[in-house]
Amino acid sequence: MVIRGKVWKFGDNVDTDQIIPARYLNTSDPYELAQHVMEDSEHPDFAKEHKEGDIIVAGRNFGSGSSREHAPIAIKYAGVPVVVAKSFARIFFRNAINIGLPIVEAPQAVDETQHGDEIEVDLDRGIIKNLRTGKEYEATKFPETLMAILKAGGLMEYAKEKLKANG
Repeated sequence: MVIRGKVWKFGDNVDTDQIIPARYLNTSDPYELAQHVMEDSEHPDFAKEHKEGDIIVAGRNFGSGSSREHAPIAIKYAGVPVVVAKSFARIFFRNAINIGLPIVEAPQAVDETQHGDEIEVDLDRGIIKNLRTGKEYEATKFPETLMAILKAGGLMEYAKEKLKANG
């Protein structure tokens, strides 16, 4: 699975309150959450200005803070197909995979990517290519089961497929 998009670059320690502020947690409508994604971050106009398919690239500890699933849901329903970061908070990592949002760790790619660059993320090969510079970087390569969960659209869809296949 290859994903291509324009980069929105964020710094370190982007927590779940920056991703989706608590004042919007009175809804579980993913499309409403998406309208406020990254509103309290260094790019407060992200939800209004990004285009579907744009990619979030961030520093260390992305998704720290509370364990709410609202954060990866808001990102996914905003049309962000993948998040690339130096590292992820563990609970965010698990929540993202469970809802079918690919997240990739690639510290060198983050360091050498600028806001506005266009990149390609090859999830199957674990390679990120910066189309501005032509450089390629190693990234997280998911085990087969995690890739199957992502390709199914999340853990629930994966489980449904497995149950259906097993009769």
